[in-house]
Amino acid sequence: MHFTQKIYAWIICHQPTPNIMADINDRLPQNIEGRFYVDTTCIDCDNCRSHAPGFFRRDDDIGSTYVYRQPVTEEEISDCIEAMECCPTESIGG
Repeated sequence: MHFTQKIYAWIICHQPTPNIMADINDRLPQNIEGRFYVDTTCIDCDNCRSHAPGFFRRDDDIGSTYVYRQPVTEEEISDCIEAMECCPTESIGG
């Protein structure tokens, strides 16, 4: 990740967001079954892939990110929660 992308990710993660959350009914079909998912409001900003690259992947066909692997360990879950909290559109559910 480039330095400017890291700065952008930090700024986004530390901005207050409105009290909205991902909608399970709008869950992308590309997501693997499990606790974490990305919904259709994703703007593909790359924050989640930066915070938890082992769980989030970009789908070039739809121009969005999805969960391709669910976390198992506490550390992995923590990474996904951090990604969820840093999502500027709150498109990650869990």
